[in-house]
Amino acid sequence: MPRKGSNIYKRKDGRWEGRYIKARNPDGKAIYGYIYAKTYRDVKKKMGDVSHIKKTAEKGDIPGTDSERFRLTANKWFEFIQSHIKESSSNKYLNLMESYIFPALGERMFNEINKEILEALCKGLLQSGGKKGNGLSVKTVSDTLSVIREILEYGGNDNTAILSTARLIQIKHETKRLRVLSKGEQRKLCKYLYSELNGYNMGILVCLFTGLRIGEICALRWEDISLSEQTIHVRKTLQRVQDKSGTAHKTKIIITAPKSSSSIRVIPIPDELAKAIAAYQISQTGYFLTNSNYKYLEPRIMQYHFKDALKKSSIDSANYHALRHTFATRCIELGFDVKSLSEILGHASVNITMNRYVHPSLELKKDNMQLLSELFTVK
Repeated sequence: MPRKGSNIYKRKDGRWEGRYIKARNPDGKAIYGYIYAKTYRDVKKKMGDVSHIKKTAEKGDIPGTDSERFRLTANKWFEFIQSHIKESSSNKYLNLMESYIFPALGERMFNEINKEILEALCKGLLQSGGKKGNGLSVKTVSDTLSVIREILEYGGNDNTAILSTARLIQIKHETKRLRVLSKGEQRKLCKYLYSELNGYNMGILVCLFTGLRIGEICALRWEDISLSEQTIHVRKTLQRVQDKSGTAHKTKIIITAPKSSSSIRVIPIPDELAKAIAAYQISQTGYFLTNSNYKYLEPRIMQYHFKDALKKSSIDSANYHALRHTFATRCIELGFDVKSLSEILGHASVNITMNRYVHPSLELKKDNMQLLSELFTVK
């Protein structure tokens, strides 16, 4: 049921959908537009910002009509959503459109896009996509298909057949094995990190015992840390993104809010980690990794030093994100409450934590199976 006084519904997939009349055909029949967001409030806010679409429709330039090419509808969709998303997301969508979507669909008429065309596109990208023609990752193809769906929904009008067939296409995800440091590897790494508590090593240590993401540790400031309360307040993330402003620089550093509202969180600091942070602290303000108000370390530098730390500790190579996986895995092994762990990690829901990390070990399975032994005991 919609909220009272609005045409906003909660979908089965958990998202909220807002419907509005963006034009009428020559017979007076309504042509609907749709807006999607994670919350009712976000949809309502976006619905208040659709006046330019209505003005466009009044001029006869209705997205998705037979006389409009897919590229034109896609550009209108991008213009509409650009002000509602982060710069990193904007760059990502633009790259997907320019690299994979427009070459295949750009010059087609909007209404001729069908399931067969989309399936062929996805298959081609998986098998021979990319600059080297070796095929794209499942994640990239899934993201590309997701953007196409959004464009189709934006300009769908009454073409429910196109939308329904587009939703039927699924890209099969292969479950990747998470790289988690063993307890022995974790002890060796900690021994190396404690041998020299510089900014690089402190950053790795904090991530290992709090689950912070690499962009979050790079953006962390001393103002976000309270040693008296033993808490870290995660407010920002730092990342390098493409610079599409036309300057001589290809990339730039941006510091923004974390990836989602749930990522803004307060993390308790364990006692031993708090002691290490206190011993390392030089300044009361500035970036945590540098003890400077102006100088920061960026993710690729931290990634490089993490690889170096593993090499010096005689540990097999791993991505920086393995620190977060290791933290979550150790917490599960120690019997953490999953709801608490989910909030510490900044996940949007407990289901994400459960699906990603709550997998019983073989040892635990053996212990559970041994509980059946008493049923076979002859008394």
